[in-house]
Amino acid sequence: MSESTNSPSKELPATNFRQIFRDVLAGVLEQSIAADELNISLDEIPLLLEQVRETADSKFGDFTATLAMPLAKRLGLKPRELASGLILRINQYQLFEEKFEPIDAPIGPGFINVRVRDQAIVEGLRMACLDSQLGVPKVSQPHTIVLDYSSPNVAKPMHVGHIRSTVIGDAISRVLRFRGHQVITDNHLGDWGTQFGMILWGWKRCRDESAYQEDPTQELGRLYRLVRKVVDADPQELAQDSIAAALAEKYPEARREVLAETAGLHEGDSENRRLWEQFMPVCREEIERIYGRLDITFDHTMGESFYQPLLAGVVKDLTSSGIARESRGAVGVFLDGYESPLLVQKADGAFLYATTDLATLAWRVEHWKPDRILYIVDHRQSQHFQQVFATARAWGCRSEGQLSETDLVHVAFGTVLGEDGKPFKTRVGDAVGLEALLDEGVERAGRVVGEGEQARQGMNDAKRQEVAEAVGIGAIKYADLSQNRTTDYVFSFDKMLELKGNTAAYMQYAVARVEGIVNRGGVDRELLRREISNDSSVLKLSDPLERRLALTALKLGAVLEDVEIDYRPNVMTSWLYELASCYSSFYDALSVLKAEGSQRTTRLVLCDLTGRTLRQGMELLGIRVPDQM
Repeated sequence: MSESTNSPSKELPATNFRQIFRDVLAGVLEQSIAADELNISLDEIPLLLEQVRETADSKFGDFTATLAMPLAKRLGLKPRELASGLILRINQYQLFEEKFEPIDAPIGPGFINVRVRDQAIVEGLRMACLDSQLGVPKVSQPHTIVLDYSSPNVAKPMHVGHIRSTVIGDAISRVLRFRGHQVITDNHLGDWGTQFGMILWGWKRCRDESAYQEDPTQELGRLYRLVRKVVDADPQELAQDSIAAALAEKYPEARREVLAETAGLHEGDSENRRLWEQFMPVCREEIERIYGRLDITFDHTMGESFYQPLLAGVVKDLTSSGIARESRGAVGVFLDGYESPLLVQKADGAFLYATTDLATLAWRVEHWKPDRILYIVDHRQSQHFQQVFATARAWGCRSEGQLSETDLVHVAFGTVLGEDGKPFKTRVGDAVGLEALLDEGVERAGRVVGEGEQARQGMNDAKRQEVAEAVGIGAIKYADLSQNRTTDYVFSFDKMLELKGNTAAYMQYAVARVEGIVNRGGVDRELLRREISNDSSVLKLSDPLERRLALTALKLGAVLEDVEIDYRPNVMTSWLYELASCYSSFYDALSVLKAEGSQRTTRLVLCDLTGRTLRQGMELLGIRVPDQM
């Protein structure tokens, strides 16, 4: 199934009709400003162009521009008169004449609605099919972008609460790379914090050696949860755990002792360092195994321990430059507008998360020189990042002028909640483990894989397991990514693993349908593409369902732009569902293999492009797409 192309994407004209219309409007607005017909500045044009969007109903055209109403109100003009004047210029614009049908008049109070010419859609369809990028050009000014995401604490088993940062960050990194940016992903592991002090304390007092030998990560996780209860000394928790209660009674100074264990590790205590080095490989191996099942990799995995040697220097720099000062023995940065300072060193000399975050930021700016750094982290850390970013700006990260050119972005997301409406925490014993979720997803998918028309093509046990893994884990990823990232949601096995409706399985099944047509018809995709490359006249849109499917598939470029603007993968999932739904209507209503001549060629090209586009879209979400289901 060859994906060869006749020319690279960057040499192809745009197939992004929304952007083409915006380019036309930009030119028209510039002409109107130059002719003194509009009393606005050129700097205002980009914001006005954002008011170009798809029409809610295709009977009113394909795209609409609503800028005439707010602009007319501001300038004291009548919206329809302003829109009519713009339309006169739009209709005379050469690029517009090539791609869109002439506009008769404004719609309603002043909407400027346009309809793409069928021939322009056909040409876009041809170009997308012949291009490995599906007609989506690389960005003209690529950025170097660092993504910080996932970042679990290594000594604790990953649970469902870790899924969001991991899959959102992975999807964003894939989209940015596809668009042509230089992307650097870094998994900033929690491998040096207080949780290790708790594990060290527990290891020395109440470890189960046989349990550790059988499953090191589970035993270390048990120690962490147990010692956390002892340290917190919450009467309600202790009343429900007799072992923790007994330890709390036996070690009333547990909190202080845990901090001493942490300090010992940080100060180079030989025993604590030896244990840390013993625990780290098994913890990392367990985490990497989970990432392997999720098809997630990182360019770098540089944990908190990597930056430990830099922390004293950070505090010294902040203090000597007057950015930080001592208060009650601690050192903090006191920023305007915040009630509490950003502490970078405790009174006992210990460093904090903020210290590590500042050291990490400085190192990244110095070594990677990024244009943007994205932190994909729970919204509950919003104030922390606001203060870290403000401190970093004031500090300059020891790199004169360099940080001022780096955008620092907290890509906040909502929390995965338990049925009690509270965030999952590893200290709670009943938090659903991430691996248990993956296993359940694969098991449920395995019950339906191989049913229906695909089963008739034959699927052995190994293939069935491979497909079940793709479908089950894909369902979990898609269920999270289809949520608006800024909202909380209550975790539910059933909702997370749903295989019907707007789900990964629906998209995967649509691709399987395309493959079914190709296989049944013995279609040579390379020959098909060669045919339309040599003679574009063989493509003709003869049915509204063909037009709708083609136009929807050609939205990929606009969708990727929107995902990058606000870092929202759910924009992609919504469009994928729209595309799969369009294909389902097309598939159910129109014959493909029994059609003849240009109609058969056009429909095969539509199937080919739809299958490739759905597959590419799902892969940009980090979801595998099997050929059979």
